[in-house]
Amino acid sequence: MSKAQHPDSGLQLTLSIWHPDCWTLEVTDQTSAGLLAHAVYNTPEQNVKGLFTVYGDSVADVEELIEATRESELTESVLELRERYNTGSSASTPGNTTRELFVEYDLDNTISDGLVSRGFIHNEPVRVRHGREYWPVFFAGDRDDVSNHLDDVRDEYDAEVEVTRITSSGRNNTEALRRMDRLSESQREVFELARREGYYDWPRGTSTRELAAELDVSKTTLLEHLRKAEAKLLDPDD
Repeated sequence: MSKAQHPDSGLQLTLSIWHPDCWTLEVTDQTSAGLLAHAVYNTPEQNVKGLFTVYGDSVADVEELIEATRESELTESVLELRERYNTGSSASTPGNTTRELFVEYDLDNTISDGLVSRGFIHNEPVRVRHGREYWPVFFAGDRDDVSNHLDDVRDEYDAEVEVTRITSSGRNNTEALRRMDRLSESQREVFELARREGYYDWPRGTSTRELAAELDVSKTTLLEHLRKAEAKLLDPDD
């Protein structure tokens, strides 16, 4: 994040992304349905738990994607939250058939950390369709900064990243930047130390054990603060 930027300046972007070993890309490439990623939460066990809406033109399309998600070697567990939606209603119109899933998967197979650690904060659900992720993100920097940081993401994750939309963000569109204010003092201290010491670099410049030693806390405590900070920065509804 460029310190020279005015706090009410920044950019609003949509990123089209493909990266290896991603179950959302795998299952949407195999089926006709799509996914909306609402929030992801990193766990101390180095897994990710995410809340997703499956949507499609028919119940059959949605069920096919759910089955592909269950069968994927890239998912650890899949919980369908049937009570949240009236999925069997005959009143569902084409394109509005939905189900909600809670999916657990490997932290190494998500690109979320790479984006948020470089200042790309998503402020709407991420849409996944036909084997591509579409990230609406806010970035508190200029266009040169965007290009440099996206190159870092491409190199670290062997990812394809295209900017499909970019506009200036004014005073009324900076809520994502203010999410840093939601962090507790401990969460902010841990997150900023991790960024400063290269924890999010590839290869990593430090380990969680080294960060914990520097702050004189246990590794478990450090991971708890770090993952809670990441969840608050990634979750637009938090």
